[in-house]
Amino acid sequence: MKYALVIVETDASRARIKADRDAYRKAYETWIGDMAAAGKLVGGDALDTGHQGPVTVRKTAEGVPTVTEGPVHGGEETLGGWFVLEVADRAEAIALACGFPTPEALELRPLLESA
Repeated sequence: MKYALVIVETDASRARIKADRDAYRKAYETWIGDMAAAGKLVGGDALDTGHQGPVTVRKTAEGVPTVTEGPVHGGEETLGGWFVLEVADRAEAIALACGFPTPEALELRPLLESA
C-alpha cells in the first residue's frame, strides 16, 4: 500500500532549520537514502517555497475559474513537498514518519490505488 507523506512547513520549523541548515540537510538526505535503500521510497518532490508564491484556481458555481495569489488555505503553514512511501500498512507509514529527521509537521494520506 502507498502513502503520501506530506511535509508542512511552519514559521517555527523554518527557523529551526535555518539555524543549522547543514545538519538538517544531512539528516534529511540520510533519511531519504535509508528509505530508498529499504525499498520504501517510491518518489517525491520538494516545492520551491522561497522564490514565487502559490496561485490558487477555484471554479465558481457556474464553472468559471477565478485565480488568486496565495495558497488555498492562508496562515503560517506552507506545503513544503511530499514523498510517496510503499509500506505494508498504516502502522508502518506512521513509524517511518516518526523517524523523519527535520522539524516540519507531517501529514500521512493513503493513496487511492486503481483496482
